[in-house]
Amino acid sequence: MAPAPEYDVLIVGAGPAGAACALALAGSGLRVALVDKARFPRDKVCGDAIPGPTLKALARLKPEYAQELRALTQAHRTDVQTSRLFSPAGAQVSVQWQAPAFNSPRLHFDAALLTLVRRHATTTLFEGYTVKKVREADGIVVAQLNDQAELRARLLIGCDGANSVVSRSLLPHPLNRARHCAAVRAYYRGVTDAPATTSEFLFLRRYRAGYCWVFPVGGGVYNVGFGMLSADIARHQVDLKRELQQLLTTHPELAGRFRAAELLGAVQGFGLPLGGSRRPLSGRRALLCGDAAALIDPLQGHGIDKAVISGILAAEHAQRCCASQDFSPASLFRYDQAVQRRLGRDLARRYQLMRLLARAPWLVELAFAAGRWPWLRRWLVRTIG
Repeated sequence: MAPAPEYDVLIVGAGPAGAACALALAGSGLRVALVDKARFPRDKVCGDAIPGPTLKALARLKPEYAQELRALTQAHRTDVQTSRLFSPAGAQVSVQWQAPAFNSPRLHFDAALLTLVRRHATTTLFEGYTVKKVREADGIVVAQLNDQAELRARLLIGCDGANSVVSRSLLPHPLNRARHCAAVRAYYRGVTDAPATTSEFLFLRRYRAGYCWVFPVGGGVYNVGFGMLSADIARHQVDLKRELQQLLTTHPELAGRFRAAELLGAVQGFGLPLGGSRRPLSGRRALLCGDAAALIDPLQGHGIDKAVISGILAAEHAQRCCASQDFSPASLFRYDQAVQRRLGRDLARRYQLMRLLARAPWLVELAFAAGRWPWLRRWLVRTIG
């Protein structure tokens, strides 16, 4: 007979999905552990955009969560008021945003979220522990750590990113390059003609299923990157780092502005599993959230809001399963259904729209032309988000 588990819920990954899950379990009476291979603060390669629904989801848990998060990130963020978009042909549209959103380096944002967990939850936190593998046996899940120690729980929640060990061990899913993007990111200082509250998106003629971005993150620093569909990267043998450098030196909207810009640190890459595929999110006493669940927005490429929302949904279902002592596949599948209702249908529509725009570049230019009319621009904003 297997030893009794030390925890009711074990969360692997302390990024936005894992932290939100731990916050949503605060006060539940469950024994909760949160483990991450890093010690915080730690960098996470990302575009650093924090969409408005992130704060809304946290505020629904407790209004003070959103308030404290804004206070904790005050010194390391820029509130975004405008998005400036450039079409492949050079047309430009500016969109004013009403909902609060901001950009913040993940080094600071994720640490701030984890500070909320330390303040408000009784979660046992394990930092600096790599989970090598997980297994399900005799009604519990076991996570083996890098020092050969083991953590046991009734339910495992995988919030450990695009290369999730939880997914590989319990819910393996082959890489589909048509539903996966890759990107590179760098930080620059000294970018000219770049308003401190404006995020920029540049869509390209050559690589239509992707874009280049310039996001202010505070203190005169900009997160600059380029991403595209992994299937196109493989087809055209694209070197993303080289392509980003060429864009910054030759693109008519960028070359002059980056001539004297200073690169801060290295150019780094990351993967983005796109949402809308209806891949399994539960099984064998495990649930997947955030990037581990492939919930990246196919149109905009961000996923922090989806990570937070899915983490909260996972916490709700973890409480239900623990209260009923029902961890059957049918019981866990109710989480898949909840994610599909809340996020999946919209992500599927946005994936299809992304593919349509990539196949029909004239539609992109038509959308930019329509964006010059205020009422059409408002409709496009609702459609694209």
